[in-house]
Amino acid sequence: MRELGRWLLWTMFAIFALVALLQVWYAVHIWWWRDHPPRETAFMAMRLSELKAKRPQARLQYVWVPYERISIKLKQAMIAAEDAKFVDHEGFDWDGIQLAMDKNMRKGRVVAGGSTISQQLAKNLFLSGERSYWRKAEEAAITVMLEAILDKRRIFELYLNVIEWGNGVFGSEAAARHYFGTGASDLSAEQAARLAAMAPNPRHYDSTPNSKGLARKVPIILARMPSAELP
Repeated sequence: MRELGRWLLWTMFAIFALVALLQVWYAVHIWWWRDHPPRETAFMAMRLSELKAKRPQARLQYVWVPYERISIKLKQAMIAAEDAKFVDHEGFDWDGIQLAMDKNMRKGRVVAGGSTISQQLAKNLFLSGERSYWRKAEEAAITVMLEAILDKRRIFELYLNVIEWGNGVFGSEAAARHYFGTGASDLSAEQAARLAAMAPNPRHYDSTPNSKGLARKVPIILARMPSAELP
C-alpha cells in the first residue's frame, strides 16, 4: 500500500508539473507576441491539415497587417458584433456568459457562446476546436495570461489578424482581399459589417454568401457600430 501511495503521489506530481510547464509555454509565446506577429496558430495548423487531406497543395490565405492598417470601420464592426464590453472587462463578460447560458437552456442546445474577443483569441492561438471541460479550462487560463501580458490594443490587433474568416482564410487583410478585392485599410462600413456578421460561422458564409441570415445581421451591426468603443 505504501508503494502504491508513493506511486500515486509521484504520478500526481508529474501531471501537475506537466500542466505547469504547459502554462509557462503559453506565457512565453504570449510574451513573444507582444512585439512579433504569429507565423501560425493552432487553429490555422488544424485547418491546413484538413485542407491538405483533400488537396495536398492547399495553402492558407494569411497576411499580417499592423493595427493602423486595419479599417476603423472593421474595428467598430467587430466590437459591435462580438464583444461590446471589450475595453472594460478583464477577459470575461460574465453578463454575456449568463445570457448565453440562459438562451442555450431555453433552446435545449448550444446556440450562443458568450465568449469575449480575448477568449476567442486564446482558442485560436493555442487550442483545437473540440469541446470539453479541459479545453474550456485551458481557454480560461490562457485568457487570463493574455489580459495580464498584453494590452487591449495588442489583443485586438492579434485577434483581427488571426481569426478564421472563410475556408482557409485568416485575418482581416486576407478576408478583405478574398471577399472584396481590397485591403483591410480600405474596407467600407458595409463591407466591415458583413465581415463581422460572418465571423461566428465563416466557412458556412464563405460557401453561402447570399444567406438570408447573413443579410439580416449586417444592418444590425451597422446600427451598433457608431457606439463601439475601441482600444
